[in-house]
Parts: sequence; structure tokens; C-alpha cells
Amino acid sequence: MAGGDMRADLVLEGGGVKGVGLAGALDELHAAGYRFGRAAGTRVAGTSAGAVVGALAAARMPPQRMRELLFDVDYRRFRDGSAAERVPLVGRGFSLLSLLFERGVFEGDYLREWLGDELAGLGVETFDDLALDDPAPWMGEDQRYSLVVTVTDVTLGRLVRLPWDYRSVYGVAEPGRQRVADAVRASMSIPFFFEPVTITNPETGLVSTLVDGGVLSNFPIDTLDRPDGEQPRWPTFGVKLLPAVREDTLRLPFVGTPHLPALRLLTSLVGTAIVGHDQTYLNQPWVSARTIQVDTASVGVVDFDLDERGKAHLYRNGRTAAAAFLSTWDWDDYRARYRPKSSGRVAMAGSSLAS
Repeated sequence: MAGGDMRADLVLEGGGVKGVGLAGALDELHAAGYRFGRAAGTRVAGTSAGAVVGALAAARMPPQRMRELLFDVDYRRFRDGSAAERVPLVGRGFSLLSLLFERGVFEGDYLREWLGDELAGLGVETFDDLALDDPAPWMGEDQRYSLVVTVTDVTLGRLVRLPWDYRSVYGVAEPGRQRVADAVRASMSIPFFFEPVTITNPETGLVSTLVDGGVLSNFPIDTLDRPDGEQPRWPTFGVKLLPAVREDTLRLPFVGTPHLPALRLLTSLVGTAIVGHDQTYLNQPWVSARTIQVDTASVGVVDFDLDERGKAHLYRNGRTAAAAFLSTWDWDDYRARYRPKSSGRVAMAGSSLAS
């Protein structure tokens, strides 16, 4: 790339409002000369909040504009359409009713509209607007996009990656014409908080229910790894939000009282599902070696009342973590250690090669 710019793929973890820390890390990577998204010919994968930040990065939103956007947005507006907001005096009871009858406390419409408007301002509406001009030969027709969004399909009991799986799993004839904001909204369906998204397979008539991708993989670091056993062309950096999401960070507005032990158990199970798989994978040296770990301990996943000071703290921690990572990062050393050319497909059991 011209001007000394370097390419990298990105994998961004989910974490609700903690996602401000992701933007800080991306800002530092950009300052160091790394470029992402369609214009750079690279890809970004994300889950939940990572899908939001990833969509903006793939659409080439400048880091300073992304910072302004995430600082200016009133996160309280994400709590939309709930009975608790409309009837504050009896909100707790109505919140529980909305969960029981609508499968989520909040509708999530504002999130979809807000992101859709921002992407439209960048000339992006559908995945076709994020299609790579020169996709790698190992990418299938439905993988030629600069953004991949991770979603959990609880009907089929599997992880799906959009737009990759629109055709093969859901019978969608033209994956590229699907709206980016719709896919991100599905990935943001935090269980119990936001109503899940549904999609109907036109061939079978099956209606699938989609929720937060973090339920099965909150940090899908291997999503963009190349499958052909050759050395990567450029690195894939992961950005992870620490500490890991736990049950107590979900804090439903009506959970925590002794009257709802079943819901406490459910949130605990969801938290364990989100944490367990990815934390185990992070312990692998070839994963931790390419992962930026951002301290977000002071903020909960659904702290929608996050103030300016809290946002600045997260953003600063993201930049600090990325700077510390880059101070020791050595691309040649990483390839020699974990992607040796001579080892081919058997370099590491269960691991494919990046980018």
C-alpha cells in the first residue's frame, strides 16, 4: 500500500458498551500505520459490539470520527420500546412481562437505525457495498466481503457468519444484497436484553431465531484464518475486552432479587457460555500472541448510563493496550514461531493459517 501503510485483518470481541475500548485500540493501530476494510483489501470480523465497530471500520470511518460518534451517542436510547421505559412506575413488572412475551426487554430498533444511518453516510447499506475488489483465490463467492458478523442461531443450534452463511444456511439467493445493519443487529441480540432477530428460509419455511454471537463465540479469532495451509499475507490482530464477560456483568433490570432465581441461573448459564470457549482458546500461545487485551473492568456490558468520563477511560485503555502490544509485536517472529512455511497444514492441530 502507498505511503508506508500496512495491512491487517481484525477480529473484534463483543462486550456491549465496552466496545468503546475497541475503537481506542483501532485508533492506535491506525496511528501506527495499519489499515483495515475494503479500501485496504482486508477484512474485519466482529461479534455484538465488535460487529458495530467492525462495520464502521470496514466502511472506512476515520478513527477520529468513530471516536466522536461513540462519545456523542446516548446509549440510554438503546433501551428502546420497553414497558419499563414507557411506564416507569411499574417498569420492573412490565420488563419481566416483555421478556416473557417478547423474548427480550428492549426492541433494539434504535440501534439498527442509528448504525444504518451512520453506514449510509459512508456509502454503505448492503454487503455488496463492502465487497472486496480483489478477493483471495481461496475465498468462496460468499466470502468476498470486508466484514463478517458472528451470530448464534438457537433454532439450528449453531454459529453462523454473515454474509457467508446467508445462502448455504438460510437459502438467501443474493447474500450481498442483505443489509449490514440487520446482520449487526442480530449479532447484538444480547439474551434477555434485546429481542432476538428471526430469519425465514424461503426454501424450507423454517424460521430461525438469532441471538448474540457471543453465546457460542464472543471472540472468533480464527474466523479470517486462511484454510489452504499457506503462510498468511499479513497479520490478523484480535482485540479482546477484559475481564471476560460474567453473569454479574449482564445485570438485568429485574434480576438480582431472591424472587427470580431461575432468571439468575439463566443469566449465569449465558455468561458461562460466553466466557468458557473463548477464554480456553485465548490460552493457546498462537492466539494470545496476536491479541490485544483491553482492560474494561470498570464498566459492565449493559452500562447504558455510561458517562463521558467512562467512555474516555475505555477509549484510553484501548489505545494503551494497543500501544503496549505493538511495542513487542514482530511479524517475522510470529510467522517463524507459529506459521512456519515448511509445516503446511500440520503446523498446529486445530489451527489454520491467517489472512
